[in-house]
Amino acid sequence: MILLLGATGLLGHNVLKLLLAQGRKVRCIIRDGSALDPAVSACAEPGQLELITGSILDEGLLSDCIVGCKAAINCAGVTDMTLGSIDDYRPVNSVLPLTLARLLNGLGGGTLVDVSSANTVASGSADSPADENSGFGGPFTCSLYARSKRESEIALTEFASSHPRLRVVIILPGFMIGPYDRKPSSGKLLDAGWRKPLMAVPPGGKSFIDARDVASAIVAALDNPLAQGRYLTTGKAMTLKEFYVIQSAVCGYRQACIVLPRGLCLTAGALGDRLEAHGKRNLVVSRNVRQLLVEEWYDDSKARAELGMPCTPIEQSIKDYFEYRHAH
Repeated sequence: MILLLGATGLLGHNVLKLLLAQGRKVRCIIRDGSALDPAVSACAEPGQLELITGSILDEGLLSDCIVGCKAAINCAGVTDMTLGSIDDYRPVNSVLPLTLARLLNGLGGGTLVDVSSANTVASGSADSPADENSGFGGPFTCSLYARSKRESEIALTEFASSHPRLRVVIILPGFMIGPYDRKPSSGKLLDAGWRKPLMAVPPGGKSFIDARDVASAIVAALDNPLAQGRYLTTGKAMTLKEFYVIQSAVCGYRQACIVLPRGLCLTAGALGDRLEAHGKRNLVVSRNVRQLLVEEWYDDSKARAELGMPCTPIEQSIKDYFEYRHAH
């Protein structure tokens, strides 16, 4: 039995679908009012999928649900970039992973695969991409989300070093896209450019990867007893303009895409800061804007070599995202 948290999200759905396809038994904690996509839950054979309703922050519930599990996968995370305090992120992003590690170790050990973020690694350059040994830096040190995830990584690494019965694998995804993005989450970036004749974007970029590739790496980490520590799962680096050019070509519409001046973006961020200071939550604050001014270059060869992570073409990821969205 595998305990899976965050099953209703983009990555969680793809991880669950893969686990079920491989015939594994899975137990998921689903918050009240949320639900799995019926197309994924229908993949389960009788007795293969167990759904528990409750809060993943309820340690008593976690303690009960982890009994009988030799492995746990944590895809849960608070990613809302409008939150103004790191304490808004810490319960799920920083405290929960360590709680899982302690509970699993208390049952005799096992494997914990925890999903963090590539932004806990300073982005490199086209000539020198960052790898897992690169430090935490750049504009991401100002990101409350990235800081909460980095705190978790440090705590998990320290705990695992003194508890040899527990194997901890930390996955560091880039910007994930693909099917089962129900909210949508990262798909908001794709929706923002859908069929717009004119698109204005910041000068930076991201490292785009299919959520199914990350799911494959996560599940492979369960089976590789030598896998441990951090793994970048980041895919293809490109600017936002390059991404929207590909999206318009894949989806068959014409779009002019212009790059906004860096100074204009920073001015918008400063205005957002003033709004936040007056209690008005918004996305366009300086700590978020600065992340959109840099390109993200990462080396994910470790995950490809040790976890066999596949490489789905980004064109396919875009196509499958929109096919899923339009069907729902």
